[in-house]
Amino acid sequence: MLKTLMKSIREYKVPSILSPIFVTFEVVLECMIPFIIAKLVNSIDVSVGATIKLSNILMYGGILVAMAVASLVCGALAGAFCAKASAGFAKNLRKDLYYKVQDFSFENIDKFSTPSLVTRMTTDITNLQLAYMMIIRVAIRCPLMMIFSVVMAFVIGGNLAWIFVCVIPPLTAILLFLMKRAMPLFRRVFKKYDNLNESVQENIKGMRVVKSYVREDYEKKKFDRAATDVQMDFTKAERILAWNQPVMQVFFYGVLSSVLFIGSYLIFKANNIEVLRVPNSVGGLRIGEVSQLIVYGMQILMSLMMFSMVFVMITMSVESSRRICEILHEESTLKSPSDPVYEVADGSIDFDGVSFKYSASAEKNVLENIDLHIRSGETIGVIGGTGSSKTSLVNLISRLYDVTEGQVKVGGRDVREYDLESLRNQVAVVLQKNVLFSGTIKENLRWGNPDATDEELVEACKLAQADEFIQGFPEKYDTYIEQGGTNVSGGQKQRLCIARALLKKPKILILDDSTSAVDTHTDAMIRKAFREYIPSTTKIIIAQRTSSVEDADRIVIMDNGRIDAVGTQEELLGVNAIYTEVYNTQNKGADPARAEMGGEGNE
Repeated sequence: MLKTLMKSIREYKVPSILSPIFVTFEVVLECMIPFIIAKLVNSIDVSVGATIKLSNILMYGGILVAMAVASLVCGALAGAFCAKASAGFAKNLRKDLYYKVQDFSFENIDKFSTPSLVTRMTTDITNLQLAYMMIIRVAIRCPLMMIFSVVMAFVIGGNLAWIFVCVIPPLTAILLFLMKRAMPLFRRVFKKYDNLNESVQENIKGMRVVKSYVREDYEKKKFDRAATDVQMDFTKAERILAWNQPVMQVFFYGVLSSVLFIGSYLIFKANNIEVLRVPNSVGGLRIGEVSQLIVYGMQILMSLMMFSMVFVMITMSVESSRRICEILHEESTLKSPSDPVYEVADGSIDFDGVSFKYSASAEKNVLENIDLHIRSGETIGVIGGTGSSKTSLVNLISRLYDVTEGQVKVGGRDVREYDLESLRNQVAVVLQKNVLFSGTIKENLRWGNPDATDEELVEACKLAQADEFIQGFPEKYDTYIEQGGTNVSGGQKQRLCIARALLKKPKILILDDSTSAVDTHTDAMIRKAFREYIPSTTKIIIAQRTSSVEDADRIVIMDNGRIDAVGTQEELLGVNAIYTEVYNTQNKGADPARAEMGGEGNE
């Protein structure tokens, strides 16, 4: 796990190394300052009648000022390099995570879920950034400060320094015990973070439905439950970690009291009658040594307290590290072969004994024994009830999923033989859920072809019957589209998505119920344009309306994951029960005005 995360340091290795180096210099200087102060105190701790040497005071004072300034500079540089390294590490980690997710198949995305991926890219990476910042500065500083302080304590106080050494093992044991108790709670709380994000995402995505059904109070309670779950687990974890501070305080004041008691005893012993002959030196410690021994004790215990802060942050980040490494170690279930085919010969499609299910553990196949052969340039309509697996069928053509059994061929070759990018560049899909991104109309259209000229954009929009309404905007093709295309109607959004797909100039064009929001007249104009201007492109039109597929070369009837029938409209009417029922419902049993509008237009 650590090896995986360290790969994201990359160009920030130098500041990551310089920060601990300057921390080391800072610690050495800070540990030497009390030693010099002890010398200074002892130089003026004189008996009655003795003289104070100003030269000693000035010398030690000058050394102290120089060391303090040097320590300040080292500390500032350590902080600057630490900030740069930790922020850069987090930037690279986010980039690595995002790029990894971009390569995931739909199956990988389904495994982790969108809210979980969002949490990992935000909260978890922030936790790691803070932990890394503490590791390369505070976690380096604490043990160094402790070691140097203990050494200097032995130099100044002799055996009295054993008091400090004795408290380190029990404190370490207590910290490890607290960490062991808190870890399961942090592991659980991050999963609940995912639920919290899911609640927010679902609410925002379905805001219109929530408001239409006046369910705001229900959604507030739902969010409150998720937030309360996070709060309760965090509270339990923080209560355990809260013991860290009082335990530290007990040891700190216990050590301080011991040093003061024993040190005072030694000073009194040193200042007996014999001391009158050799002042402040016989059989014990001087005042300067005892005072600075207390300073070293404080430094040792403060180092332990700072280390406890690092321990809290690392405790939280361990689970975040595991969650992030889960993503980085995950391999896409779809990959290009080692020796891929880059050219798609034509738009022919063959389904040979295809069965498919979304998960290996699923009990039932979504598609069962599909045999279908489509000639290049043919127009195929696909109709079926909700849940009949129409979308699952076309998802296999562009290899968004791999078949469970059988073969799907495009241009006479198994889709698994193609380079994924090359295959998908030749198979344009206008999905059931139309998505536009924030940016101008031109920028959205050029998703289909980044190098498309303005003339090509206009031509594609004319084919998709989108040019007319675009010309009605004040900014025309430079009109800004809000995130998700919220400032255009459903039908306008669908036509822009169709134009975007046409710019790819694909050999296969799949429209997955992507004209449901336009009226029947516009739908007919789009299909007419397809017949006249892209006759060599294979077109697969999934629709709910029979009018959208009535002039198709063949119509495929899907029912419960199987092909129920294949034929033209004339061949299916009166023969196939499913198609006949749908046709009669839409054209005979419906209100004429509604039938004329297709029953589904929302422009």
